[in-house]
Amino acid sequence: MFGIFKKKEILRDCIPSGYVDIHSHTLCGVDDGAHDIGETKFLLQSMIDLGFSKVITTPHTIAYIHPNTTEGILNTYKDVKEQLPLETEHLHYSVSSEYMIDENFQERVKGDDLLPLKDKHVLVEMSYVNPPIFLEEALFLLVSKGYTPVLAHPERYNFYKGDIQAYASLKKAGCLFQINLLSVTGYYGEKIASIADSLLRENMYDFAGSDIHHEKHVQAFSNKLIIKEVDRFKEVLKNNFFFK
Repeated sequence: MFGIFKKKEILRDCIPSGYVDIHSHTLCGVDDGAHDIGETKFLLQSMIDLGFSKVITTPHTIAYIHPNTTEGILNTYKDVKEQLPLETEHLHYSVSSEYMIDENFQERVKGDDLLPLKDKHVLVEMSYVNPPIFLEEALFLLVSKGYTPVLAHPERYNFYKGDIQAYASLKKAGCLFQINLLSVTGYYGEKIASIADSLLRENMYDFAGSDIHHEKHVQAFSNKLIIKEVDRFKEVLKNNFFFK
């Protein structure tokens, strides 16, 4: 009867040994993540301190906002590895991208101009305002080309309002789901945490990602979890070993 008084866990204590992170913004000067090599070094060292064993960094590719190219991302990645050999070697640092499903996305898919997380798993996202009108078409094209879309932080798309059927439709279209680690602490708000809890309860999540951009995100790993589905959350974290 004392279950209701169970001490809430700290996020950083939930990170499994050897955790593989598949979503972060640690490349400097390419998006809204790290601004310079000093900040990149801080973020990578922080991930080492948190117990991460591998990091796949995923700078945004968004038309007109962060119009990154495959060549540009790879060049910056090469520069970071040369400047920070100890940190990048320790983290088995590799690179992909988080692709916005926007007006340019389908042309990238048609030309196979993508940097997958592993094999043909591609990290994708949508606008937080509304889903693209061509969402189904884009996902169908991606899957038909043999790719597996990994949808970043589905809990943060407020326009779905926690509608499980809407999420089920995305899963049916071939999407795998990636939960943001900070979502379970209420960092983005209690509503987002509640949606994450619901999706965990329905076993809809496949992977997890830190989505680290800056120092405040690192600090938030010391926050307590506010979700109920803690055990299921921990199991999702273990699924990331697929990308090792």
